[in-house]
Amino acid sequence: MAELGLNEHHQNEVINYMRFARSKRGLRLKTVDSCFQDLKESRLVEETFTVDEVSEVLSGLQAVVYSEVESELINTAHTNVLLLRQLFSQAEKWYLKLQTDISELENRELLEQVAEFEKAEFISSNKKPIIDTMKPKLVPLNDGGTTELLNKEISRLQEENEKLKSRLKTIEIQATQALDEKSKLERALQDLQLDQGNTKDFIKAQDLNDLENTVAALKSEFQKTLNDKTESQKSLEENLVTAKHDLLRVQEQLSMAEKELEKKFQQTAAFRNMKEILTRKNDQIKDLRRRLAKYEPED
Repeated sequence: MAELGLNEHHQNEVINYMRFARSKRGLRLKTVDSCFQDLKESRLVEETFTVDEVSEVLSGLQAVVYSEVESELINTAHTNVLLLRQLFSQAEKWYLKLQTDISELENRELLEQVAEFEKAEFISSNKKPIIDTMKPKLVPLNDGGTTELLNKEISRLQEENEKLKSRLKTIEIQATQALDEKSKLERALQDLQLDQGNTKDFIKAQDLNDLENTVAALKSEFQKTLNDKTESQKSLEENLVTAKHDLLRVQEQLSMAEKELEKKFQQTAAFRNMKEILTRKNDQIKDLRRRLAKYEPED
């Protein structure tokens, strides 16, 4: 909302409140109209009235309208107090102290600006307010953006930490699978060598050389496959170590950022005020204990 200098979320909140106020205002105006209509139907039944009768009728109408307007003004003031209470309650949860400028409530330029916005929003364009179902949460003010930057850095490190954990888990699964496959290949090679030893006793001499060559070729092929798996395992182990180092680095950065944020919070006025209050309370408790000790009977 460029006219009022608010973001989209706060624009929706303002529109919702203006819709509520328009509804209440419309109901009260209908009540005032009904007061005049009742007067016409109940009192204005004769053709001529004396001055005293007209004065009496107007006085009665004045009293009724006065009561209705006063009731509406009181209700509007109380409604605004409840609205401020919601905002202040949210601010106090973040240890904020909001301030208001009452003089700005009579700023004609700003009031006309709000009136133009209401007219454009509800009359000209017939827009409907967007109701935000989420409860608004006030964000604490920062000192020059340092706290906001620390929060963003912590969020980024947390995301990177989660990604590294996922990557580390994947690498561990791949390494486990590679070890299992290596074990299977080693068992297959041992079985083949055992079969070779058992077969030598039963085959003919002329086929022995051919069988040995075949076995040697198979052994070479198994060895090559085993070497490839070993290299793959080494690569996975190196990736695993690298991922662990990256994870430790990110965790260290995350810890430093959290310490820096905590240090920043301890430097805020709210923290110092709370610390001073606790110190004064402790001193008062110690003083009360010393004073009570004077009145306790000695054994």
